Amino acid sequence: MTIANDNSLAVRATDVLASDVTEYVTVIIGGQLFGLPINRVQDVFMLDRLTRVPLSPREIAGVLNLRGRIVTAIDMRCRLGLPAVEGRKGTMAVGTEFRGESYGLIIDQIGEVMKLAHASREANPVNLDPRWARVSGGVHRLDGQLMVILDVDRVLELTNNALAA
Repeated sequence: MTIANDNSLAVRATDVLASDVTEYVTVIIGGQLFGLPINRVQDVFMLDRLTRVPLSPREIAGVLNLRGRIVTAIDMRCRLGLPAVEGRKGTMAVGTEFRGESYGLIIDQIGEVMKLAHASREANPVNLDPRWARVSGGVHRLDGQLMVILDVDRVLELTNNALAA
């Protein structure tokens, strides 16, 4: 197993203390790589029988019943200011909780689990879109690619504020 460090070089997992790394579930949204801290991910599932909620904000795709729980589905493309994709088949979501409520973050594609050293985490670049910066907890530079870390609390806090308005 390898871990990317701040020079994008691989180091052996045994050379880094477990407390010096964070595991991320990677997802693709609009062609961009995002990472969600694995401790915030409960499950990954396919959306089935999504029910639209009248008068809900645009980013609320609807609700669904997932193993007896009511889950609010958040359209991450809309949340991030990306164009919608019509007629998607096999829509996936990442399940998480916030303030005792269940949410499914709708994504384009699930990636792999990555262990990345804390030392390679950087602050948001100054040119990062402000809509993304509000929900980002920093970035990791990976072999020619930027992984934006999604701060799940910020994603859902802003959604809850929109629901309260």
